[in-house]
Amino acid sequence: MTSRLHHFLSASAYQQYVYGYPHKTAYRAFETPKPLHEVWAPEQSGARFLYVHIPFCEMRCGFCNLFTTVNPVETVVERFLTQLEVEARETASAIGGSTYTRAAIGGGTPTYLTAKQLERVVVMMRQTMGLKAAPLSVELSPATVTAEKLEVLGDATRLSLGVQSFVEAEVAAVKRPQSNVEVMRTLDLIRAKSKAHLNVDLIYGMEGQTEASFIGSLETALRWRPEELYLYPLYVRPLTFLGKRATSWDDHRLSLYRAGRDWLNGHGYQQRSMRVFQRRDVVELQLPEYHAEDDGMVGLGVGARSYTKAVHYAHDWAVEPRAVRGIIDDYLARPAASFRSAHSGFELNVEEQQRRWVVLTLFGDGVSEVAFSQRFGVAWPEALPWLSSLVEEGLATLNDGWLRLTPRGLELSDTLGPWLFSEAVEARMCAWEAK
Repeated sequence: MTSRLHHFLSASAYQQYVYGYPHKTAYRAFETPKPLHEVWAPEQSGARFLYVHIPFCEMRCGFCNLFTTVNPVETVVERFLTQLEVEARETASAIGGSTYTRAAIGGGTPTYLTAKQLERVVVMMRQTMGLKAAPLSVELSPATVTAEKLEVLGDATRLSLGVQSFVEAEVAAVKRPQSNVEVMRTLDLIRAKSKAHLNVDLIYGMEGQTEASFIGSLETALRWRPEELYLYPLYVRPLTFLGKRATSWDDHRLSLYRAGRDWLNGHGYQQRSMRVFQRRDVVELQLPEYHAEDDGMVGLGVGARSYTKAVHYAHDWAVEPRAVRGIIDDYLARPAASFRSAHSGFELNVEEQQRRWVVLTLFGDGVSEVAFSQRFGVAWPEALPWLSSLVEEGLATLNDGWLRLTPRGLELSDTLGPWLFSEAVEARMCAWEAK
């Protein structure tokens, strides 16, 4: 396994952002649909995540590979919301009573919806799905935020604003035209109208971006004292605008990452993962228990995925605009009863569950040998002995039963993530036809 690790380390430092496992390109149609009541029967019902996906945006950024379509006709939006409510009713009935201890509305851009449409989503989550006082996170874009929408989202505990850069020429270079006047107006509005924790997303590695301009964007963001900052390396992916003219710029991205990391560490922020930086003086929210590596997620909407320990499932996925619209059309035409079964996804055997558990813990607080043993009945050095090569290569430390990444390992998260994939998952991902 060490030779395989060396193979990954000899390639790009930016191979893939791994936030879950297995990747959606490993999903395939099930031989027969899986009834949701059977899929969810073995799972605990007391700590679940409710996720709603809104597949609409006012524009498509040049780097975006999210499942979204731009400026659909209003009738499509209304039909989508009606079908979303149908899916929610059928799902809630099929999986039975659930207690949700986390919730999020993502996309796409949820605030693309009007205030009334956004209210329909919130009402559906609370009345149909039974969401109560769980923390709610919502994604926003500067051009779509209004005071009325923030009022609808008054119970949100976290608002995440995609800014990407405060240098207009940099965002224009990645096909995201926006004005700083509008961005700053939105940030002022959020701070004036919402008590939610604020996250600001920024990107490094854009054309023309320098260390000075990146630090300048960080300095500007700190005017609003965001509780969190996410720093994303720019990726160029197949079928996106930028993916058609991709070049290698690993050294540049690494230098910007290190500069941003060091600057934030010196200005009151603590690094929580490769991408996440949290303000040190922030009082942690008293959140109900939820462990992503163990507890389930119920996803609603054509772009959402759902997770149990043994079965992950979702609708079809694409990037190319015409293919996305076709999948949305198929979703809108589905009969209500079809939402009571999972039609496409991935079944995880024990080893795949163990790999997923490591993926979801290693890049944050680290892998606990005690917790791993409690979950799987075996210690990780016995189940996944090749993980120890991280220590041998100086990419992780092993102290007091915890495997934690070193600073060097942390900055190589987007290399080590794909290294954790099984051969079976890699094969399915490679066989997936981009569309």
